[in-house]
Amino acid sequence: MTAEAPGPTLRAVSDLHVGHRGNAHVVDDLQPAHPGDWLIVAGDVAERVEQVVDALERLARRFERVIWAPGNHELWIGRDDEGITSTTKYDRLVESCRGIGVDTPEDPYPLWTGLGGPAWVVPMFLFYDYSWTPVAGQGRAEALAGARERRVVASDEFLIDPGPYGDAVAWCRERLVATTTRLGRLDPAHPTVLVNHWPLVREPTRVLRHPDFAMWCGTAQTADWHRRYRATACVYGHLHIPRTTVHDGVRFEEVSLGYPREWGARGRPEPLTRQILPAPQAPQVRWVRGDDGTPRLAGPDDPAPDLEEAR
Repeated sequence: MTAEAPGPTLRAVSDLHVGHRGNAHVVDDLQPAHPGDWLIVAGDVAERVEQVVDALERLARRFERVIWAPGNHELWIGRDDEGITSTTKYDRLVESCRGIGVDTPEDPYPLWTGLGGPAWVVPMFLFYDYSWTPVAGQGRAEALAGARERRVVASDEFLIDPGPYGDAVAWCRERLVATTTRLGRLDPAHPTVLVNHWPLVREPTRVLRHPDFAMWCGTAQTADWHRRYRATACVYGHLHIPRTTVHDGVRFEEVSLGYPREWGARGRPEPLTRQILPAPQAPQVRWVRGDDGTPRLAGPDDPAPDLEEAR
């Protein structure tokens, strides 16, 4: 087990999906270990605005600071969102978060000055542009057509309306330009903790059961951001494969919970919130092979050997 830090920590979680009955209680399980703990929530809290705001408001009462970045589920347009676009819904969520004191990608980036700091905590909303195609150099239209033939199509295609942008690619492009502009203005004296619902590098998607799904998981444009913007850690979710990996010497933390059918079968990280800063002495999530041969999350002091990859 990772030793508990002697003071406040920067922690993170994502993909709580509190709209699912089996996850409705999970916000109650998210408690600070220290009164000064900060919490990053890296998207996919829920689909309905009121559920997202309620969960974040409850967390904001417990943690010293809560920092939110949206996932694709917050952008889904349901019956409650009739007549608006996903861009309008995002704007409403930002305003609601500001009303309860939760930081968003549109607010000044906070500076963590506790253990492991100082470091800029950078919540981002970058989206995806279909550039992670199954075959290198493959055109977007061809890759998407192949995915449809294999019956791999993200629900985003039906539930996200990027208007006034023509498509997801255009919205992603706008988000990239706006975010790089802001990142370029940060004081370079401090490193960053980069937070995005979708992974910044493609490597974590290599373990997906359906490789086509990587097209809805990020963009090739962020492949060097962890180096370019001096990241001491990168936080993401979306894949529902909680784990720690290292790329170019930078720690990447996938901090998701996922759906009840997933964590109910394989277990869930304990504690559910992952320590980001100070850097833990050992990985906080380990995957091992269960008695039935399927991967599962190791419990405390579990002697089973680590799996090289979580599939």
